[in-house]
Amino acid sequence: MTIDEFKLKQNLPYEAKVRHAEIRAWEFYNKVYGDLNATCHVSVGGLDSITLLVFLRNIGIDVPAISVSILEDRGNQEIHKQLGVTSIKPYMSKTQVLNQLGFPVVSKAKANKISYLLQPNADKQTFIHAIMTGDMGEQGGFKHSDRIKLQDKWIKLFGGNYAHMRPDLDIRPVPNFKVSSKCCYYMKEKPCDDWAKEHNSYPYLGLMASEGGQREMALMKNGCNYYGKTTTRSCPFAIFTRQDLLQLALDLNVPVPRAYGEIKRKENGELYTTRAQRTGCSMCGFGIHMEQRPHRFDRLREDNPAEWEYWMKRCCKDEDGTVYGWGRVLDFIGVEWR
Repeated sequence: MTIDEFKLKQNLPYEAKVRHAEIRAWEFYNKVYGDLNATCHVSVGGLDSITLLVFLRNIGIDVPAISVSILEDRGNQEIHKQLGVTSIKPYMSKTQVLNQLGFPVVSKAKANKISYLLQPNADKQTFIHAIMTGDMGEQGGFKHSDRIKLQDKWIKLFGGNYAHMRPDLDIRPVPNFKVSSKCCYYMKEKPCDDWAKEHNSYPYLGLMASEGGQREMALMKNGCNYYGKTTTRSCPFAIFTRQDLLQLALDLNVPVPRAYGEIKRKENGELYTTRAQRTGCSMCGFGIHMEQRPHRFDRLREDNPAEWEYWMKRCCKDEDGTVYGWGRVLDFIGVEWR
């Protein structure tokens, strides 16, 4: 499937998309259990993948469902138990990740770049120079890349160790906390990948290209079902929009985790969830700077005040014994939380 073909399928009527998802799901099932002599499972997290699990069971594909449920909102965990999802243990706890690796903030791609900037005299100085300036140097043919360069607003906050590379900017001192993009790898991705290898199983994933992010182009390029050397997976909902997903959840009477509230319809017919649009790990901060209040941490305070108190104020400790949490990070990046 070409990218143009994928885009055309994104514009199909809702009923045609649901039928397309059913065909792709069965195609993957038959390929894996037949030609690949393996098994399948569903990787479950929030509403999208919960809907996928119910959908697969509804069309007759009843395969195991797995999740590192302890990372999810408490309401998600309750739905996982209700649906018989197998819980897998993470390789690091949330607290260990924040203290040893750093805070997941801004986005996964940007957090990776920021993690380099927070290391004084780090390796990969050519890469750091490209992050700070966009100039690729000799290895990059002396070209300029805005794709690799970090936005100036983040350089001003996190580029203190390399301020000499950008004398044109008023760069703040280095923050007293770490930033990392590795949390998902140790807490979710590797545990699930290892489970899959142990059980000779390939996943169904509830990903949609319309959600954007790093996965959008991969889904558009590789399509719903992908059989690669290192990755084999099925994303039956790849061509869905958010509206398609919510309509299917209504049609199948999918249990909606309380963090999302309810699925309602606006006067213009648009479906929406009355609380969170997405959920994930209760201490994840990716994208928090783009949310209006009440944001995810506000909702956590409402749902679980004790957990909110822990993550915001005392999940980490400085070398001198000072305790702190997400509050310090949000203050630094200018996100209100009190």
